[in-house]
This record gives sequence, C-alpha cells and structure tokens, in this order.
Amino acid sequence: MDMCSGSIPKKMIVFALPLMLSSLLQLLFNAADIIVVGNYAGDESLAAVGATSTLINLMTNLFIGMSVGANVLTANYFAAGHEKDLSKTVHTAMTVSILSGLFLTAVGVIAAPYVLKLMQTPDDVIGLATVYLRTYFCGMTAVMVYNFGSAILRATGDTQRSLYFLFAAGIVNIVLNLIFVIVFHWGVFGVGLATVISQVISGTLVFYCLLRENSAIRVDIRQLHIDKHKLARILQIGLPAGLQGMMFSLANVVIQSSVNTFGTTVIAGNSASANVEGFAFTSMNAFHQAAVSFTGQNAGARKYKRLNKILFTALGYVSIVGAVFCLIYILFSRPLISLYTDSEAVIDAGVKRLMIIACSYVVCGMMDVVVGSLRGLGYSFMPMLVSLVGICALRVVWIATVFQLPQYHTIEMIYYTYPLSWIITLSAHLLCYCFVHRHIKKKWAPTADVD
Repeated sequence: MDMCSGSIPKKMIVFALPLMLSSLLQLLFNAADIIVVGNYAGDESLAAVGATSTLINLMTNLFIGMSVGANVLTANYFAAGHEKDLSKTVHTAMTVSILSGLFLTAVGVIAAPYVLKLMQTPDDVIGLATVYLRTYFCGMTAVMVYNFGSAILRATGDTQRSLYFLFAAGIVNIVLNLIFVIVFHWGVFGVGLATVISQVISGTLVFYCLLRENSAIRVDIRQLHIDKHKLARILQIGLPAGLQGMMFSLANVVIQSSVNTFGTTVIAGNSASANVEGFAFTSMNAFHQAAVSFTGQNAGARKYKRLNKILFTALGYVSIVGAVFCLIYILFSRPLISLYTDSEAVIDAGVKRLMIIACSYVVCGMMDVVVGSLRGLGYSFMPMLVSLVGICALRVVWIATVFQLPQYHTIEMIYYTYPLSWIITLSAHLLCYCFVHRHIKKKWAPTADVD
C-alpha cells in the first residue's frame, strides 16, 4: 500500500480492518483458552491462567517494543526506496526475533515460580500458574518471529496475510484446547500446549511468507545476521517503546499483586473481565499500528503535510470503535462475563471491573494513537518518559498511598487507577505531539512538503 498519496481515511480503514480482525481473532482464540479452562477445569485454573497475563507481558514487552523500531525503520526505507538498507533492516530484525525468543524461553521457564510467589499468588493457584507459564514460554521464539515478521509486513501496507496466518493457527488452537482439556483432562497444561502449537504455526507461516517474498523485504536464511548500524537504529526507536511496555507491565504486576490479595474469586473475575476488555483494546490498537506505519512512510517520503490528517483520522476511528465497545459492555456485561464461568461470585467480581475500566477504554485508545504518531516520526524517548510518569508512576504511587488507607482499601480503588492515568497521560502526549510537529516544521521547511 502506498500510504503517501491518496485518501488517508479510505486507505487507513483498508489497512486497519485486517489488522483489527487479526487482533480480534488472536484475542478470541486466547479467550477460548480461558473459557475452556474456566468451564471445564474450575475457577482455580481460570485464576491461574489469568494471573500470568501481566507477568507474560512484563517479560515480552521489551522485545515486542523493539518490533516497533523494525516497523518504523522498514516503513522509512520502503517509502524512500532504499532497498539495500531495507534488506539489512529485515535480516537484522528477524535475527533479533529468534535470539530474543530463545532468551525469553530460558528466563521464563526458570523464573516462573519465583516471580509468581513475589506477586503474592495464592497457594491454590501458584502451582497451576507455574505449569501454564512454563508451557507458554516454550513457544516464545515463534511469538517473537510472528511479531517481528508481522511488523515488517505492516510497514509495507500488508495486513492481510497476517490475518490469514492467525486464523489458521487459531482454529488449531481451539480444536486442541477442546481435545487437551475436555478429552485428555490436561487442564492448564493442555491450554498452554495448545497455545504453543498455534504460535509455532503462525510464526512459521509468517517466516515462510518472508522467505518467498520477491521484494527487498525477502528473507534469505544465509543472510540472517545483525547489522550493528541497523540494530542501533531499531533500538533507538524500539527500545524506548519496549521499556515503556515493560514498565506498563511492571505497574500492572503491582496492581495484579494487589488484586491477588482479595482471593481466588476476585482474581478469576478480574481475569475474565480483562479478557473481555481486550477486545476493545486490540480493536483500537489497529489504529495505533496504522498511525505508526502511515506516519513512518510519510515521514520517510517527507510528506509532512499529511501528518496532522493521519493523526486526526486515526483519533476519529479509534473514538468510534471505543464508543461502540463501551455501549456493548454497558448492555451485555453480565452475559459476557458468564461465558467464562458459572460462578455468580466470579461474575459479580468481573462485572465490577468491566463497568469501571472498559467503559473508559476510548481514552486509552486515543492515547495510543498519539504515541503511534510520535513513534512513526522517530520520537520514541519522549512518549516513553511521559508514559512512565503518567501511567506507571501514578499507578504505583496510587497503590502505595491512596489504596493503603483503610477507607479506600477496596478493589474499586485499584480499578480507578486506569482511567485516571489514561486521562492525564493523553493530555501530556497531545502537548508533546504539538511540540514535535512544530519542531519538524521548522527543521524541514526549506526542503520538504510541510504543513
């Protein structure tokens, strides 16, 4: 897709819809894990799978953030027509994906029980959570290959093939879930194993796709290596994004640790609600990815007049999607949570979180779109710093101060940290974008098409 000319709204929706469907499918297949384990293996197993999600994000977000650097750099070189630099970037990115996956597998398998204990995971959950976490991390190389490979495809405007690959892997995941959990009674191990197999399928398909490419993004196994200059540039853009995601997850680990003190029922309800909320987040995240790729290509081609329209178009789309999901959650909160469990206490706990957090998710989506535009321009450190203060620090301080007061020591006060931190951080990111756009306008005014 040529993102540097033509109608931005039309091309962005064509770009984002397959990406949105990919994300929704991925989450739907993950939801199948939780639904199957919650209905056929009990609330303890549901809590065990849910209690690991923040820890998985903590350990993977650093490297997944680096795929953002690969995306931006690929988009820049692709739009500028620099095929040699593009090929070096692709081979460096895929090499990093393989090495990071192997590293994460080793760390995850070894550290799982110790970190879960630090998170105050209840005794009736920690054993099952350890089994699931260790099984899940065995598929990390495939996860990294899929994320980096998809980022490269997105940078060139291709979001459809990732959708097809994910759909195929997801169908396998659901079938194996049913077989491993219901037929073989493998519980959380069966869910984890089904997930790993599906991840291997999606990662293999993306890698094979890149091997068969005819353009400069084609991967040649013999040329897989790390180009230190391209790695430095990927790290310059992607490392702040990865650190930001990692710090987000660290703050969420603190929150999850606080949630864990309320017992298995609340953990299970929190897990079910978080999974339901994910459908809104991943749908809106498609426009974050669109903002990164569209801004990256137009910055590479020096089409600066289009930057503001890209941002406002993405903000408009994300607001519509967020509003639709908000309405769905208000009207159908209880039926949605009841898909995961038949326990009335767990359903009540899940609805409580859903009503506080999910209905404000549109603010989170808008915040991510602004961050995507900044990263597409190559500015990654600034949004990282703002997010660390506005999201991570605020949530941790809230838990350490307000939540500790006896009158505010409730699960609701934990959930209120999300919308509060989103509103504050969105405001700060908008100010940063105005500053960056003004700086670019001055810097490139003599030679570029600047708005």
